[in-house]
Amino acid sequence: MPTFSRDMDVLQGFNFKKDKQSTIGYITAITIGGIALTADQETLTDPEQPASVLASKAVSVLNHYLWETGATDAMYFSGQISTSNKQKIAEMLLGSFANIEVLVKYVIYEYDPVAKKYFKSNYTDADLQCLLEKNGDALNIAVADDASREVQSPKNFSFQIGVKPKTLEQSINVAAGVQKNIVKKWGITETA
Repeated sequence: MPTFSRDMDVLQGFNFKKDKQSTIGYITAITIGGIALTADQETLTDPEQPASVLASKAVSVLNHYLWETGATDAMYFSGQISTSNKQKIAEMLLGSFANIEVLVKYVIYEYDPVAKKYFKSNYTDADLQCLLEKNGDALNIAVADDASREVQSPKNFSFQIGVKPKTLEQSINVAAGVQKNIVKKWGITETA
């Protein structure tokens, strides 16, 4: 089965330049264990409409994403988050995780050299309902203690999370280029 794995340009994610064509991505919303992280990364440009004033904020500017595209395969996100979100995650990690449910919404943009424009190569229309993945006894979530040096302003911290689907069929949009869209299923609905 094919793997959807992308390295992303964090600098381009924070400070979009129209003349650079690199892959960028964002977690636009995430709730972990009932605690919503704030979409507080500075105003980010929509690469599909770089000239417009339509910009938004994100929870995380991504630097890597991996999904092996199977209906029950885990998804792995790695990115940069703000100081306040770093503190929320650190508090979760120092406490006890009673609720491992995660809601996540994200988007990855790539440049299509044939169409000469950006397109959404992997994204969700609605929050994905997930569970934190476990590595042995440990939950697959981490945040750095020290600030990132790749982008120094705004101050940000490396963050990683792995999630598996809940017992529920959900949709993920993937694309190989502009107008080359596919909807993949993630999660399996239990039958009685």
